[in-house]
Amino acid sequence: MGAAAYAAPARERRRLLGAMKFLVVAVGHRMPAWVDAGFAQYAGRMPREARLELVAVKAVPRGGPLQRVLDAEGKRVLAALPAGCIRVVLDERGALLSTMDVARRIARWRQAGRDVAFIVGGADGLAESVRKSADLPWALSPLTLPHGLARVILAEQLYRAVTILHNHPYHRE
Repeated sequence: MGAAAYAAPARERRRLLGAMKFLVVAVGHRMPAWVDAGFAQYAGRMPREARLELVAVKAVPRGGPLQRVLDAEGKRVLAALPAGCIRVVLDERGALLSTMDVARRIARWRQAGRDVAFIVGGADGLAESVRKSADLPWALSPLTLPHGLARVILAEQLYRAVTILHNHPYHRE
């Protein structure tokens, strides 16, 4: 890219350079080793212009009213989100997207020059405030998935979608 790309503000520079960052903001910080290894495997494969990072948000101790727990976790999640990012909430009531649909959305988000945060709730789900703040509710599957497994599946699907955009033969049609 030319010198103009490097002189532009950060958001415009990312758009011009085709770079973006994916954040997985997930409630829960202690996962089994296989979850951490699986997530790290796909995060490590991502190209430099599409970095994938995990932001683990500490869960609120159980006890007391459920709404209090959800609201407290929701505040922690919202505080962890970078300003101006696209917010994708993983929710079983969300849209079912194919891998090609995800790739097309990533291409549009990259053109907009915005980073994307994928939000994974805790054991009791997500606060309504977090759901309402979402740009996209996305259901990874109609199946109920453990939160750790959802992290790994999400990382793999992001990797697969980015490889499609780079014309790598990882995806078979």
